Amino acid sequence: MKYVNADMILPEPLLKEIQKYIHGAAIYVPRPEGEKTGWGVKSGSRQYIQQRNQSIRRTFTEGATIDQLADQYFLSCDSIKKIVYRKSN
Repeated sequence: MKYVNADMILPEPLLKEIQKYIHGAAIYVPRPEGEKTGWGVKSGSRQYIQQRNQSIRRTFTEGATIDQLADQYFLSCDSIKKIVYRKSN
């Protein structure tokens, strides 16, 4: 998260109004509801994990065991089971 000095971006009347409630402290201003992005969308983590899980499912259907997949992908056996036995996605 990047911090921005309020007096550099806010109009003077708005800054004065905000200072009535808080001054000298950092506050977080959330994005509007319609503009929120999901976890891992910007960084590409979500896509990476989806591709990894598809690879795990494909390798499992080709005959690899849960233990082999856990060793190969550095995940627990329970995590591998959740991936390969999940009905959707």
